[in-house]
Amino acid sequence: MKSALIMMLVVLAIAVAMVIHRGLWAEAAKASWSQAGNFVPLLLIAMVVVGCTEVLLSREWVEKWMSDASGFRGIGIAWLAGILTPGGSLIGLPLAAGLHRAGVGAAVLVTYLASISLLSVIRLPLEIGFVGGKLATVRFVTCLFLPPIAGLLTRFAAPLLR
Repeated sequence: MKSALIMMLVVLAIAVAMVIHRGLWAEAAKASWSQAGNFVPLLLIAMVVVGCTEVLLSREWVEKWMSDASGFRGIGIAWLAGILTPGGSLIGLPLAAGLHRAGVGAAVLVTYLASISLLSVIRLPLEIGFVGGKLATVRFVTCLFLPPIAGLLTRFAAPLLR
């Protein structure tokens, strides 16, 4: 987390320096404020969801249903949850952080994150609008089994990372 924060600060410093150098500070501030109005409410909701997730998920439930010991059951739950998570990554990433802190296993989290990225139903109508129904359907169907495969591969790879 610390290294990600440092990287973001470096990118921010470079972007601000470029904006100031080009004399576009007022335009950048206006655009930033506009974006904040769009994303801050969503991020606040996501943080509340994370807090509720951490409090509501008992260790026993997590161990039974979503730990690495839960086997394919946890991967299946994560697969479906990723498909159904509203808001895609804006809600899903903070939720994954809360699940991680609650003790959810690596294989389950990887499945969930891959499922959000590839199969989120919120993305499907947008995709149909941009690339058409046939291509969107082919993409969805061909990616359908990738999240559980990623989760299963994580079960084997995670011990190597320790």
